[in-house]
Amino acid sequence: MFDLLELKSKFHEIHQAEPRFFRAPGRVNLIGEHTDYNGGFVLPMAIERETMVAASVRADRKISVCSINLNEANEIDLDAPEQKLRGIWLDYIEGVARVLERENDLRLPGADLLISSNVPNGAGLSSSAALEISVGLALTEISGATIDKVRLALAGQAAEHEFVGAKVGIMDQYISALAKKDNALLIDCRSFEATQISFTNDETAVVICNSKVAHELAGSEYNMRRAECEEGIEILRDFLPEVTQLRDVSVADYEKYANRLPETIRRRCRHVVTENERTLSAVKSLRLNDLTEFGRLMFLSHKSLSDDYEVSCRELDLLVEIAAKCEGVLGARMTGGGFGGSTVNLVKKKNIENFTKIITQEYQSRTSIEPAIYISAASEGAGEIYI
Repeated sequence: MFDLLELKSKFHEIHQAEPRFFRAPGRVNLIGEHTDYNGGFVLPMAIERETMVAASVRADRKISVCSINLNEANEIDLDAPEQKLRGIWLDYIEGVARVLERENDLRLPGADLLISSNVPNGAGLSSSAALEISVGLALTEISGATIDKVRLALAGQAAEHEFVGAKVGIMDQYISALAKKDNALLIDCRSFEATQISFTNDETAVVICNSKVAHELAGSEYNMRRAECEEGIEILRDFLPEVTQLRDVSVADYEKYANRLPETIRRRCRHVVTENERTLSAVKSLRLNDLTEFGRLMFLSHKSLSDDYEVSCRELDLLVEIAAKCEGVLGARMTGGGFGGSTVNLVKKKNIENFTKIITQEYQSRTSIEPAIYISAASEGAGEIYI
């Protein structure tokens, strides 16, 4: 990843102009997986990895964008017809620009953008949201059309739905836009109410293990899970007419009517209903500084994601299995959409070096893949950077 001075120099080289700089972080979800699009609760934190955008206004209505990571450049004409679902990285940028204009009654000027990122792609750490939010922030700020961070997050989500084809919930864009340093964010994904939850401790750290197995959120499996949840609600509504999303179904209600659901739908619903309960319980444990209980809930979350929701994979299960045997590990689970990506681990700081060694050696010996390990505190959300 380029640092700011390198990014500034490269921008000058390409565009002969003075840019402004914007950033948005990736995220790791501590608990609350596949609950967001069911109107439920999630508890992510922003990580110390980010996407940076150097930006300046153009005289026309074209967005010229260059990715340093991909060594690719492309252009979007805002006065030309929209282009969607091309399966390329430009879909994210075009989507954000078009939705910002449409949903916020804006007419954006053209822009020159230079993008650099150290959020790994396909690792379940939301590189896509970091791209959407950093670009959306850059486009609005350089045009003088500052918008609320919640509206910025919604524009990123809509871009994924319409232009990328991934029916994601609001979590990734929300945490990237609204995170506060040293806090996780409890998000009610129906009301969009967000509560900052202190998440800093001298004795423990968040350690992310990238399985190096790439996942594609736009793939059929992800969208199928969403459809299965919707099918479950349609059936449960015959017995619980007031419910509109799985968020509305209590554990007691689920247990009462679970036998009315087909087996696969039953397991999908069980995960979402119990994961919402685990997430709220995890927040209570953080407020009581009970990290042992928090870690126990992380392990239970992974088991549910693997067995009931079936979005884990051999490699993620293996990383959690190894972590569970390591001294100083309080909790471990897959994080993100699944089908690959990363695990998140809560580890005592005094044990991190040994944990990293064991995870790397055992995982590589059993998969022939060397994992990537990232240690991160809870980071700040999107904003402008000043040199």
